[in-house]
Amino acid sequence: MRRRLAALAAILAGLAAAPAYASQNTPSDPIGDLLVGALTGAVPGSPQFRLKASLYHVGARGVGVLDSLGCRVVAMRTAAIDPRVIPRRTVLFIQETVGLKMPDGRLHDGYWYASDTGGAIKGNRIDLFTGSGAASMKPIMGLNMSHLTVSKIGDFKGCPPA
Repeated sequence: MRRRLAALAAILAGLAAAPAYASQNTPSDPIGDLLVGALTGAVPGSPQFRLKASLYHVGARGVGVLDSLGCRVVAMRTAAIDPRVIPRRTVLFIQETVGLKMPDGRLHDGYWYASDTGGAIKGNRIDLFTGSGAASMKPIMGLNMSHLTVSKIGDFKGCPPA
């Protein structure tokens, strides 16, 4: 056990001593990727996108309570995507949403579910469902029209969890 801890300490010391820049010829860093993944919640090696965000809510023109899968939309969890870019039924991690206040008062963990599509969601766009009424958008209005870091971390079956 002590040898393993010593080896891990040596690896971490080596990472700390490494230059802060990386070139395209630099080999991959699986230990560093795992450490970053543990801190951010992203899965190392998962596809990552920069998507322009918009917000939507129930009560907006043409928005109902069901997503494109026929499931109930879930505030601060349902995301509408272009299925040619990100397939429906994909679990997403959006780094910029970690720590945002959820409707129930808890803090957001960054996980969203690509279960909806929209006529205006084409290409590198994502539409985040905020809840019922325009006031539900207020807590995350700062993300509207910004570019978000979105990682695909898995898939789900059926409907997204509530």
